[in-house]
Amino acid sequence: MCWNIAERRSRIRALAEGELKTLSELVEHLIAKVRARVEHPFRVIKRQFGHRKVRYRGLAKNDAQLNVLFALSNLWMARRQLLAMTGKVCLRTGKDGVFPQVTA
Repeated sequence: MCWNIAERRSRIRALAEGELKTLSELVEHLIAKVRARVEHPFRVIKRQFGHRKVRYRGLAKNDAQLNVLFALSNLWMARRQLLAMTGKVCLRTGKDGVFPQVTA
């Protein structure tokens, strides 16, 4: 198995201007694009939901917990689109802790 890891910026910068350098920059851009899409849900799970360590001993329970966390992560990342579809935007909580609804 061949793993594609990111090339060091200094090595790409050191290449002579030409086809090889532009191709290397394109490949690095594509790798970074995929990496960003893959790593973002992990950031949401760690920061928003506080998942640092596994909670259970068994694989089945940890698998179920991670499935729920990734489903919540998908909802978290799509929250703006979901709110836009309802036509309601939550600005901030009021003094009584209730979210005021503003229709667009």
